[in-house]
Amino acid sequence: MKNIGLILFDIDGVIRSVENSYRLALKKTVYKFSGWEPSYVDIDNAKNEGIWNNDWDLSLELIKRCKRKENLNLEIPPREEIVKCFEKFYFGGDPNKDSKYWSGFITNEELLVDKKFFDLLESNGIIWGFVSGAESASAKFVLEKRLGLKSPPLISMGDAPDKPDPRGFINLSKKLLGDKLGASNIPIAYVGDTIADINTVINARKEIPSQKFISIGISPPHLHLKTLSKERNLYEKNLEKAGADIILSSINDLKNINLDLL
Repeated sequence: MKNIGLILFDIDGVIRSVENSYRLALKKTVYKFSGWEPSYVDIDNAKNEGIWNNDWDLSLELIKRCKRKENLNLEIPPREEIVKCFEKFYFGGDPNKDSKYWSGFITNEELLVDKKFFDLLESNGIIWGFVSGAESASAKFVLEKRLGLKSPPLISMGDAPDKPDPRGFINLSKKLLGDKLGASNIPIAYVGDTIADINTVINARKEIPSQKFISIGISPPHLHLKTLSKERNLYEKNLEKAGADIILSSINDLKNINLDLL
């Protein structure tokens, strides 16, 4: 079948729910060093600033903000200590060892799609891949072990600069499309749940203005409870204001999407 488009996905908040894993590790890490535990709203608000894609860096930033706001005599830990603490909460074991030895919050993650989702995209002429700020071990665990995808195209932490730098997004697009990038009418979409994801697409357009890039936003799953409808609406408006071309109510809406109409 003729390829009609390329869709690249963020992983956290798009492919898997992370409020009880990455977000929880962030909350507990900040609490350990500051005595203050940020709420999910606090984290969402920080993410909406568009620059905190790395949860280690955000943990450190929130500790610094706590110190300033409360005028506390806190000792700001070195980043290496933040990473060590965060990884202990998240993996609960050595990320370089077999996942059967992990006992951390990563075991809480709920999948938001299944393998059939990607099979259907492929049968509809959509090429797909993943651009994520997650550690390689974590990303491969969810994509390969839990979803059963074989050698999925992936850019993860350390493969490229953090989003919203577009280089990882552009590099994977080039790998999958070759010399067609910027020289054909094949649209390239990126699905993400943060303003950093939206800005990644905007920055890619600046790099390759001849290519049709589409930004698809979706609110993270923890905002899909009826009790958080106002928060979800505000979050989605912020994504739209940042430049998202379309807002999805569910990741499964992509099954019938026509990129040429966007």
